[in-house]
Amino acid sequence: MIYKRFRLVCAVRVLLLSATIATLFYLTLHTNLLATIVIVAAIALYQVFALMHYVEKTNRDLTRFLQSIQHADFSQSFTGSGLGTSFDDLKAAFTRVTDEFRRARAEKEEHFRYLQTVVQHVGIGLLAFKHDGAVDLINNAAKRLLKVPYLKNIAGLEPISPVLVSALRQLRAGEKALVKIDDAEGVVQLAVYATEFKMRDETFTLVSLQNIQSELEEKEMEAWQNLIRVLTHEIMNSVTPISSLASSVKDLLRAREDQNGDLAVDSETLGDVRSAVQTIQKRSEGLLHFVDSYRNLTRIPKPNFQVFPVKNLFKQVQQLMLASVRDNGIAFHARIEPVSLELTADPELIEQVLINLLL
Repeated sequence: MIYKRFRLVCAVRVLLLSATIATLFYLTLHTNLLATIVIVAAIALYQVFALMHYVEKTNRDLTRFLQSIQHADFSQSFTGSGLGTSFDDLKAAFTRVTDEFRRARAEKEEHFRYLQTVVQHVGIGLLAFKHDGAVDLINNAAKRLLKVPYLKNIAGLEPISPVLVSALRQLRAGEKALVKIDDAEGVVQLAVYATEFKMRDETFTLVSLQNIQSELEEKEMEAWQNLIRVLTHEIMNSVTPISSLASSVKDLLRAREDQNGDLAVDSETLGDVRSAVQTIQKRSEGLLHFVDSYRNLTRIPKPNFQVFPVKNLFKQVQQLMLASVRDNGIAFHARIEPVSLELTADPELIEQVLINLLL
């Protein structure tokens, strides 16, 4: 029953064609009716053509189906035409396949639009270009960073920053670079990261562009704050014993004043005052040298190495810290073994270190 109707139609057409051919032979052999013979022959030819067209309809539908897939034209429809259940099932299968292709294409287009929306919405600039520099993709963030409404080739960035164009051409997958762009609105520091991918037998370079100027300014401010904090700490630690020692000298001289305001200074007191003043002078010079070393922030101050006795260093620090330890009720004793021990270092920096440790 599957091909019942199709076979029936084919049988009827074959019988009609046979009858027409038989009539044609009869007329040709037994009559001289030329006009009738021509008409019957034309009818026979038409029947042959109609039979072939009817039988080959399935092949035409199959060809149309395959061509629709080849050209991605899924608007074709395949409806039954009364050829029987088998042919109706075949055309229904054609319709289901084209519907699946149509749905897959719609999903692909939706996915593409989704990715396009994400790429255009992200705050990081994205730029994809081919080996010859032809731009395949540029998102809105990249347009804002580079201040261009559109970009066909990365060579179009030459007027903005030749350094950026050179970096884009030289970057390879996994590499990064920092590019500085100066324009009328200020300085832009771009962090450029590159990767590569292959699509349609072509290699593309995908570059991300991020403005890190604000982060650099924040780090610069943080560095300045740390420097000021260090300088303040070092200066305060040096000024504190100087102030205490100056106060001690003042108290020592006041204690030697008589009722008339005259100073009665013996040799021991004079030696203590002289030692205290020398200590203040040396520590002040060390502090000035320390601060002067930080005037040029592009280099780390180099130590001024010298060979000096450790006992002189301890004596100097003891003299500086004498007032502080006395006010706090601390017993200060220095013992050096051997007494002739020497040290190779920067005396001023080592003295600063000992002051920081004691304070």
